[in-house]
Amino acid sequence: MVLQSSGDGMKYPGRVIEPSETDKALLGKIAAKLGARGYAVPEPHHAYTPAFAAAVKLFQSQNVSASGFPLKIDGKIGPITWGAIFEQEPVEAGSNDLVNRSLEIAISQLGVMEKPLGSNGGPEVDQYLKSVGLGTGFFWCMAFVNWCIQKAGADLGKTVKFPRTGGCVKAWNDAVAGGPKSAVLTAADARTSPGKVKPGAVFILSYGKGLGHTGFVRSNAGGALITVEGNTNQDGSRSGLGVFELKRRNVMDAQLKGFILPY
Repeated sequence: MVLQSSGDGMKYPGRVIEPSETDKALLGKIAAKLGARGYAVPEPHHAYTPAFAAAVKLFQSQNVSASGFPLKIDGKIGPITWGAIFEQEPVEAGSNDLVNRSLEIAISQLGVMEKPLGSNGGPEVDQYLKSVGLGTGFFWCMAFVNWCIQKAGADLGKTVKFPRTGGCVKAWNDAVAGGPKSAVLTAADARTSPGKVKPGAVFILSYGKGLGHTGFVRSNAGGALITVEGNTNQDGSRSGLGVFELKRRNVMDAQLKGFILPY
């Protein structure tokens, strides 16, 4: 099992810490860190007692994830709460130039808006859609991802084999079936080892019935993600209007299928 390092050397153990936890040494280290952060855990520190859970809930209620998003107040320590407690540092970018260039291009598109709003069209949006063989009026989050990756490939003189489709779930299925294994990271693996999610990875969400959403990971600290997404907005709804940087995604999202590195 690959463990995820945090800012002070502690490692995420690859599982959610909850009342059934039996690792006394681990609980003691968590209690010590909570105490150092001003959230004292009453003795005994080697058992996940109701008082231990209460201290965790208090911490969750008064702190945010590494990406600045509110923590889930459930008294359990998954990768997001762990990253907040142990002040997780962002994962460094890898050495894959196609991945890194794709992200750079996506960032350069921040601020692009549909014209008119709500049309799924406009000068830039039409170019995104054209990259996957679609015209104005279609949902374009995956088209945006494809356009960025295709442009990165052209800039670098590389052949791009990333699934050329406007469908998020189809892109995931095609990558799983035909892409290099090193390019695909399932949601389960990301939750166990959040440090495997690199900047430039493409996240895939599935809402059922073939519907989904996607975008690029810009930053990952303990599984708390900052993303660059097309066909989205900043109010939390699913009505997309432009290209935005968002801080609301994380590896614990119930709809998460996983991540694909551009290839």
